[in-house]
Amino acid sequence: MKVEDTRNIAFIGHGDSGKTSLVELMLFKAKATTRLGEISDGTTVCDSEPDEKDGKHSIDCGLAYCKWKDRSFNIIDTPGYPDFAAEAISGLSAADAAFVTINALSGIMVNTRKMWDHATNLNIPKAILINKLDIPNVNFEEILTSVREVFGDKCLLVNNPVGAGADFSAVSNLTENPEKLAPELKKLRDQLIEAVVEVNDALLNKYLDGKEISEAEITEAFRLAILKGKVIPVLATSMKKDIGVNELMDFIVKYMPSPVDRGARTAFSTAKDDKTEESFQPIEGGVFSAYMFKCVSDPFVGRLSYLRIYSGSLDSTGSLYNPRTKKSERFMKIFKIFGKEQRPIDKAFCGDIVVIPKLEDVNIGDTVFTVEKSFRFPEVKFPQPMVSLAAEPKSKGDEQRLSLALHKMSQSDPAFKVLRDRQTHELVITGMSSLHIDVLLNRLKSKYDVQLNTKQPKIPYKETILAKSAASHKHKKQSGGRGQYGEVYMRLEPLPRSEGFKFVDEIFGGSIPSQYLPAIEKGVLEVLEKGVIAGCQVVDIQVTVYDGSYHEVDSSEAAFKIAGGKAFKAAFMLGKPALLEPIVNIEINTPSKYMGDITGDLNSRRGRITGMDTSGGQQIIKATIPLGEIANYSTELRSITAGEASYSIEFSHYDAVPHKVQEAIVAKSKPQEEKEEE
Repeated sequence: MKVEDTRNIAFIGHGDSGKTSLVELMLFKAKATTRLGEISDGTTVCDSEPDEKDGKHSIDCGLAYCKWKDRSFNIIDTPGYPDFAAEAISGLSAADAAFVTINALSGIMVNTRKMWDHATNLNIPKAILINKLDIPNVNFEEILTSVREVFGDKCLLVNNPVGAGADFSAVSNLTENPEKLAPELKKLRDQLIEAVVEVNDALLNKYLDGKEISEAEITEAFRLAILKGKVIPVLATSMKKDIGVNELMDFIVKYMPSPVDRGARTAFSTAKDDKTEESFQPIEGGVFSAYMFKCVSDPFVGRLSYLRIYSGSLDSTGSLYNPRTKKSERFMKIFKIFGKEQRPIDKAFCGDIVVIPKLEDVNIGDTVFTVEKSFRFPEVKFPQPMVSLAAEPKSKGDEQRLSLALHKMSQSDPAFKVLRDRQTHELVITGMSSLHIDVLLNRLKSKYDVQLNTKQPKIPYKETILAKSAASHKHKKQSGGRGQYGEVYMRLEPLPRSEGFKFVDEIFGGSIPSQYLPAIEKGVLEVLEKGVIAGCQVVDIQVTVYDGSYHEVDSSEAAFKIAGGKAFKAAFMLGKPALLEPIVNIEINTPSKYMGDITGDLNSRRGRITGMDTSGGQQIIKATIPLGEIANYSTELRSITAGEASYSIEFSHYDAVPHKVQEAIVAKSKPQEEKEEE
């Protein structure tokens, strides 16, 4: 199969727009399947996971392939809900073109816009597919108008529907056979042709002069217009009635770009401060290069690396060099993916999408070559996961299995993060939403036989003082035999934020022998770690030991350690003790109609608006807010905006907690402290 005969097509859009069923029908028409699968009974090719079949919607991006009119289609069916956006973006990154699929009744939804933006950011040519036109009460003109309002006047009709709802019976192709078109459709065709010929000055002049333009010239100009984003074709379909699907597949063959049309792929040097670039042409004879866009780690089938090949070809055995690790890995097989099936192939060609098993040190975003190269393709950017839970295994013996399973799952899902919080000592898992985390926890149970208990993670508060103070403590104990004695005088001073801890020795005259000072510091450090008022780490404080006393016989390191810790606690309580809370920068992307509700909600959470901006018709609200105030913000923002807004956060700084809030936090921590002391 020639590179120019390959079509890598992704179907993107909001959930329930019919992407999976549409792909199923395309595979059936191309005779890639012998039976038309149904979402309702869990028999579609692309929804192959048990949780996808149970939930009746896609969670992973599904891959399949077929041939249509001597063209090879690699079809990528992406999840439609924002909870699984990382999977959709992964699949989209391997495509040469995308069909933004819209439910004709529901219209443009939240994820329709988001996936459009992702495709735009990846510079992927787009077309729009208005699907499910057989649903009652559909108004095609209204949906077409809204498409142009949201996505621009470049959205031009290619297949005009005949009827709608129960009366939807066919589509009229505006690209061919102009003599057979009704007068009102000829006007639509003229609009389309005018937009198409604008990409070629010579063709435009020919058109304006009234000269005849051949179908081949129009076809070539149309392909170029789509490739450059000058025209966004709009097609109409119904997979239920099987209307417009043949025309869709013919359109892909004739007009949608091939890997050759997309041109060379530029890679950048992996060396720091090296701006060198190298281009990899989409030809069979070039150096083999590929990008890993997806990974599946499964306890039964092992690790599968999904590669989009940008240049060269690959035999079924060999080795791949990874510039990130500077190492090569051997492989013994290559597969094509058809739903849940892995079908072995003898050779992989430029422009294709393949899977290689058991590449243990190749991650999502890596570039691989068959020769040593110090270049890599740009990594795809994924949305930042925002919903976190503290987790622990239900069975104490599962810690090691849990760690391994979570590591594999995080490698497979770029929107799933796992870390051990050093301050709270909790294992924290983070995902796109509560639904996303629930799906992952279910897979953890079904695939790895590990179950978790989860709860809201602790907020990593810190403790400090706001004023200078001083105190002393004499540790004296005599109970027969050698006693214990150590007396310490110390001063505390607050330090600027992020200064940490300083220990100063101002002992004069040998009131405390120098060999005991490390023990005093150790006693202080133990208190710093455990906290004084709420069990949180103490920071930004200077401790000065300036006096004390010792006993020739009874003094010891243990005694001075105790004295140092208790003197510190006493002085700390006299220094206006305060809790510090983490403050984050939050950026919210929202339609303008929700601006008032969001800003009011932020103010009620002790947030401070720092700026506002506009991007792509959306409003961006920037603010600082205490982390403790947005523990459930994903759910609450979704409620406020009907799921139309998104947000991201990043740590900013620590700041003092207001007195009343501090009292509540300290009171809440007391039962846990008492329990630990017992």
